[in-house]
Amino acid sequence: MSLQAKLDAFKADFETNKAPPHVVAAFHKGTTELIATGQAERALKAGDRAPTFTLVDSDGESVSSADLLSKGPLVVTFYRGVWCPYCNMDLQAIEAAAGEIREQGAELVAISQQTAAYSRKSLRENKLSFPILSDPHGETAAAFGIRYVLPEYLREIYKMFKTDLSEINGEPSWTLPMPGRYVIAQDGVIAYAEVNPDYTRRPDPSELLPTLKQLTRAVAA
Repeated sequence: MSLQAKLDAFKADFETNKAPPHVVAAFHKGTTELIATGQAERALKAGDRAPTFTLVDSDGESVSSADLLSKGPLVVTFYRGVWCPYCNMDLQAIEAAAGEIREQGAELVAISQQTAAYSRKSLRENKLSFPILSDPHGETAAAFGIRYVLPEYLREIYKMFKTDLSEINGEPSWTLPMPGRYVIAQDGVIAYAEVNPDYTRRPDPSELLPTLKQLTRAVAA
């Protein structure tokens, strides 16, 4: 089953069997409003220069994009948090493709606003072989153009599901990154970008492979 088929099945079950109608309506409203802002279209795209970043992983070790890019292309995934089932399925799909991605000489990282303790939980529960880097206040997500503020009516829904982002992210802004996946070439230019304001829609990680293979061929030429 493809990643999107898994996400669609989860969404159908959640909206039909688990969430009351007013909750489903609120989530749909939030997605519709975010799409209407046009923010996804203004986010960084292929051909743009990627922001550099130095962040810490869940063990407190500093990780720099410059160091990673010195080894090969860099695959970056923005991750909303351990509380998001769609995001966890996304990370699991990336992990399943990690071997093929690394065969192209690429490094992988996820970036999340959640605190290190929650990232350690994400790593453990999703059995990840790549790090989750902490992005305090979503500053790196903002540099990519994908950070947004969660509306008040959705904050109340999240709290109803015991998801208090002020506690999970360790700060009170109630901001999140739109799901985003990037391939950054070694020269720092974005070679692939996928940003979707609908968090239930995710590209299959296999879509990265043609871009990575092209970068590998370019280096070898």
